[in-house]
Amino acid sequence: MKGFRPNRSILGISSDSRIYPYLVLIPVFFGIFIAADDQTVVVTILPEIIRDFKFTTYELDRASWTVTGYLLGYVAAMPLIGSISDIFGHRNMYIFCIIMFLLGSALVALSQSFYLLIAARIFQAVGAGALIPISIAIVGDIFPQNSRSIPLGILGACAEAGAVIGPLWGGVIIKVLDWKWAFWINIPLGLVVIVGVFFLIQDNVRRTAPIDFVGGGLLIILLSTLTLGLSRISDVDFLMICLLITSLISLILFSIRIKRFRFPLFPIEMFHSRIFNFVHITHLIIGAALIISMVTLPLMANTVLNMTPLGGGLMLMRMTVAIPVGAVVGAVILKYLGYRTPIIIGLGVAAVSFYLMSNWGLDYPDFETTIHLLTLGFGFGLVIAPISSAAIDAVRIELIATAASTITAARILGMTLGLATITAWGMSRYSDLTYQINFSPMGNESFAESQNRIVEGIMFSGLQLFQEFFFIAFVLCLVGIVSAVLMSGKMLKRLHY
Repeated sequence: MKGFRPNRSILGISSDSRIYPYLVLIPVFFGIFIAADDQTVVVTILPEIIRDFKFTTYELDRASWTVTGYLLGYVAAMPLIGSISDIFGHRNMYIFCIIMFLLGSALVALSQSFYLLIAARIFQAVGAGALIPISIAIVGDIFPQNSRSIPLGILGACAEAGAVIGPLWGGVIIKVLDWKWAFWINIPLGLVVIVGVFFLIQDNVRRTAPIDFVGGGLLIILLSTLTLGLSRISDVDFLMICLLITSLISLILFSIRIKRFRFPLFPIEMFHSRIFNFVHITHLIIGAALIISMVTLPLMANTVLNMTPLGGGLMLMRMTVAIPVGAVVGAVILKYLGYRTPIIIGLGVAAVSFYLMSNWGLDYPDFETTIHLLTLGFGFGLVIAPISSAAIDAVRIELIATAASTITAARILGMTLGLATITAWGMSRYSDLTYQINFSPMGNESFAESQNRIVEGIMFSGLQLFQEFFFIAFVLCLVGIVSAVLMSGKMLKRLHY
């Protein structure tokens, strides 16, 4: 590929080696793993953070901002940084984002107030979130179009593996050290990544265009206000309405900017590809279905199934542990059968799993439960490489980081929409189900019998709600299959500016 000349002499590997491109990507993949780990490590260290900052019972809702803030930073600046990397170079921006991530990690560990900690988490997440699309772009730089499936599968597996290991890693840290070491440990690991990327990865073919900071600012406002507005949907108030109105105005202004500005953040030609458009719709739906499983499983385990928080985490892990495996298998299928087939198979497997899960009962066999969760995770894993590959292959080579950032943002936005929807609808639905329970003693029923009946009614109401959540995810997967089937059309020609 013109413009890319990896320095093979560093490792002493011959220029015709097929292994070399994978070796130079090791630091890139390791950086992705570290960033994904920090996205979930907070799950197990959060109680220690709450204890350190001396939260009262009435302030516990603020603690959720350690997760919400990270998600906000993760998605908001991702498209802008992806576009900038197409102009300034993927390697340079990868290193810049790793430095942001490390600086954010240090600021989290040094925070003396909870508000500073949240600000540091957002700053840390901006760097971490941009690593995924830039890494996808680096894969596009190194591998030709017909050879990207396996490295993209490995990249997806590393990201998912980091998210799986995060809670366990956090648990190990707080057993041995202070919670702050979950962030301090990023510094030496990140420096290793920086050195590896600097010496092994060389520059890409760049896009010669001014940076659309106005468009980037509008997009950041759009994604930030939409994320914050949807996060309040369970408690509709004036602030939520203002946030959603602001996001709508930002969307309108951003659309006008794309059409009228000569060098917009997202060149209009990107949306001329049918594949590019439907791959984003499909990934949005996948994100919504995925978040239903990730939220519902631990909640179901800790309530109606009477498991401990650790048991709920292990239940979720039965699903997430299969995602990296599915990512690699999906990459192999992609190599031989193209984009649509592994996406349709993956969503089909996930749909069947969700349907079976919608029939779970309180005494459902543990073995069958495990099978359903493993197949669900495997199905979600199958779509990772095909989705990424379809997005970057549908645009010019100078735009692959931009395309990678939009496809990643689509999944996170889908997760945000899915979470907001099930939160709002779930609370309303649960109220309807529990309203049918008679809380007064019936006939000659004793007080103890009345209490047992009420508790049993509440448990079955909760079980029915979770079953309906899984059925909604089943329907979403079917809609995703339809979107994937429509994912056909011609790729854009590989022309340079």
